[in-house]
Amino acid sequence: MGMNIGKEVSALQRMTVKELRRKYEEVFGEGTNGCNKAWLIKRIAWRIQARAEGGLSERARQRAAELADDADLRLNPPPMKVVPVLPEKPVKTLQFQTDERLPPPGTMLIREYKGEKLMVLVRSDGFEYEGTVYTSLSAVAKAITGSHCNGFLFFRINAKGGKP
Repeated sequence: MGMNIGKEVSALQRMTVKELRRKYEEVFGEGTNGCNKAWLIKRIAWRIQARAEGGLSERARQRAAELADDADLRLNPPPMKVVPVLPEKPVKTLQFQTDERLPPPGTMLIREYKGEKLMVLVRSDGFEYEGTVYTSLSAVAKAITGSHCNGFLFFRINAKGGKP
């Protein structure tokens, strides 16, 4: 392998996949879908070397042709998958199912924490604490304590429909 070929091949190692794909197109005259860096480097390096020093010998070409003749080669590309376009259906809205452990909307949850009385209103769309609506009891508990904790445990809710 000549000095220029060696430099070209070693430069391939420093290229990004995007640059290698451009180089592949330049060397082979067609693009590739390949994104595997190692594969691209090997293919490009082989092609650069084959151009500079000659490709396969005539004997190797004949042997490859013999092997290919015995193989079951696909002559046509695989059939394309046709995905039918379905007509748009009206969107169904599903009823939101609340957790059975939660008390009904309108209930006020009261808990004493660090000498302060906390009051959280259960709403149909979440939980209101100090004017802010949270999506879960855990989010309310995190806003109060500053760290993640289970909202049901924090507010001592574990029985169906509210407190034990």
